[in-house]
Amino acid sequence: MLALFTVISFLTGSLSTSDTNVPQDVRSPTENYLLWMWNNRLYVYSAAALLLGFYVLLQVTRRKINHTKDSGTKDSGLKVQKAAKSKISSDKDGDVQQGMFKCISDKYVKLITYFPLSLCFSVSQGFASELSQEVQTLGIPAEVIDMKDYDPDDRLADECVSKSVCVFLVATYTDGRPTENAEWFCKWLEEASTDFRYGNSFLKGLRYAVFGLGDSVYVGHYNTVGKNVDKWLWMLSARRVLSRGEGDGNVVKSRHGSVQADFRAWEVRFLSRLKALARGEKKSCSGNCKSDASCKNRKKHGAQEEEEENGSEVELIESSSEEDESGLSDEKTLRSVVDVEDLGNIMNNVKKAKGVKEDQGDGQMVKLSKQNGVMKTADEEERREMITPALREALTKQGYKLIGSHSGVKLCRWTKSMLRGRGGCYKHTFYGIESHRCMETTPSLACANKCVFCWRHHTNPVGTEWRWKMDPAEKILQDSLEKHQNMIRQFRGVPGVKPERYEEGLAAKHCALSLVGEPIMYPEINTFLRLLHSHRISSFLVTNAQFPEEIRNLVPVTQLYVSVDASTKDSLKKIDRPLFKDFWPRFLECLRALGEKKQRTVYRLTLVKAWNVEELQAYAELIALGQPDFIEVKGVTYCGESSASSLTMANVPWHQEVVAFVQQLADMLPHYQVACEHEHSNCLLIAHDKFKVNGEWWTWIDYDRFQDLVQAHEDSGGQQSFSALDYTAKTPSWALFGSNEQGFDPADTRFQRRNKTKDISGC
Repeated sequence: MLALFTVISFLTGSLSTSDTNVPQDVRSPTENYLLWMWNNRLYVYSAAALLLGFYVLLQVTRRKINHTKDSGTKDSGLKVQKAAKSKISSDKDGDVQQGMFKCISDKYVKLITYFPLSLCFSVSQGFASELSQEVQTLGIPAEVIDMKDYDPDDRLADECVSKSVCVFLVATYTDGRPTENAEWFCKWLEEASTDFRYGNSFLKGLRYAVFGLGDSVYVGHYNTVGKNVDKWLWMLSARRVLSRGEGDGNVVKSRHGSVQADFRAWEVRFLSRLKALARGEKKSCSGNCKSDASCKNRKKHGAQEEEEENGSEVELIESSSEEDESGLSDEKTLRSVVDVEDLGNIMNNVKKAKGVKEDQGDGQMVKLSKQNGVMKTADEEERREMITPALREALTKQGYKLIGSHSGVKLCRWTKSMLRGRGGCYKHTFYGIESHRCMETTPSLACANKCVFCWRHHTNPVGTEWRWKMDPAEKILQDSLEKHQNMIRQFRGVPGVKPERYEEGLAAKHCALSLVGEPIMYPEINTFLRLLHSHRISSFLVTNAQFPEEIRNLVPVTQLYVSVDASTKDSLKKIDRPLFKDFWPRFLECLRALGEKKQRTVYRLTLVKAWNVEELQAYAELIALGQPDFIEVKGVTYCGESSASSLTMANVPWHQEVVAFVQQLADMLPHYQVACEHEHSNCLLIAHDKFKVNGEWWTWIDYDRFQDLVQAHEDSGGQQSFSALDYTAKTPSWALFGSNEQGFDPADTRFQRRNKTKDISGC
């Protein structure tokens, strides 16, 4: 408009200077109009300015009216909600009831309970149900969201204005990675925390809490995902309503004895905090004033309190939610202004705290006694049981008969098969075991590996050393025999069960110490083996090659196995996922220790297609290192889907592929040949040629002869020794490689499952 007036002024100015003396009747109507505008320009400018000001005033008034309407709508909505929930008072910053409580989880276990509480939850159905009931009693609406269905790009921004309290439950998987359905969420959050396009205030207004699940036996990766999620949310200016919680699957170092107890302890603190938020309570002044009324620094301390709640990046990484009160008070003291005289005392407290953490990080947990400051170790305190209530429930559902606090026994499917005359396991074919008289047990359910093909889907505990309560070997053996006998009795009168084999099965003759876990970890394993032999029960012990000294200290066993699941350091880490950082030197040392044994020794190779079947030369080198008597090569058994393993049926080799692998491997070994085959369980045996006498294989075991030899060894105090060749027996023709029976005992009847053209199962 001003530009138009400028043009008019220019034109009228030109007219006034050039045509003022021209008669009016000579001018055109346009010229007359422009001349009039010029002569009355003061009035025109004033009218234009008045119209412009009126327009601006109208727009401002309209915006104020709209804003007032919106505020009125929100206030009326809040009043309705407050009237419906009059039990809970509100606060503008701490109002919870009109929002949603959300728990966002990464589906740590398959069992998920969806309940109305913005709660993306996943640890177990019991956890979810328990938390659901507790929160619902507060009258707070809720929603459960699985992390894989949660779009952080859209929904997290909405949480910032919806006044929701979001709880993130995340688990740490192999090598510190998140679980599969949490990968995208964590990746997005990490990138957003460092992306300038989002800005460091992108999640300002979001209130959250994090609970992480992990296992402290993985020292370098313990609860990494939970720590990272907490850190990334903080970097985006989200506000913690409670410090991070950590659940430890290692019952030895778990603060409350189990991951379930850790969660429930954190849950109590969270619910308490949620109640405070719902009541509109704020944290009390953190100043050192004597009374609230005389506090002059309330606002200052309130700001410090909020800053403490948000924390710093370093603290988020290193601290846990279970800090004691003294630790918190020391931390607050450090953050406030202190006198120079007090600085020395504060630094001493920091050093002491770091010293305690370092002592807890390595080996035994060191605690400071209240009396005279005497240091005590965790060994001096009462040890915890290996089998927690949750583990007991899970293992019982899988058919285990648990014994004491760390042992178990289970009926092998080959025992059931041979009771019915349907054939025995590969040990029957290779070594003459009577499968219906074999007891599968273990004195230690704990293991030092988390193999990808674990039959038990890692429901058993893990550890690198024995730090649990210990049951006597006598009780373990007695209860094992009793429970095994009771399981055999359940087959009395079952159709197809042979009466003579049923009677024989009631008296165990063999013991396979390969049920689950690492039997050699049990401190009284030698006592247990001697008790077995005193009952004239043979011993077949399997170890995962991580305890070389324990192998060297073993008393004679009928047959000692070492699992060789891979032949290189990288593939062993990928397949076995060992807990020890020095797993490869331990592995090699175990093979050397095996070579020092005089009794029968076995390498057990489990072939996982696309994982370890291309390592023939490396396998040959490992065999040369330990010089075992036998090498069992078996295709991996697929045990179904598991969140703990990425194994599929595509990783199971066909029997023909196993045969081809074994033949190539035998050709590379100067003193070994393929001896036996058990096609039913997809397994073959390579034997040292010293067991081939006059062209005939003697891989079977004379069990009575072994018991006599081991008894003489014990009676002589270990002076009278014996070797593997002293208790051999001739291998029947049907068990040999290349026979028509392919390792199936002709005395039994082969049973094929319906709708299955290929049976790749095995024990």
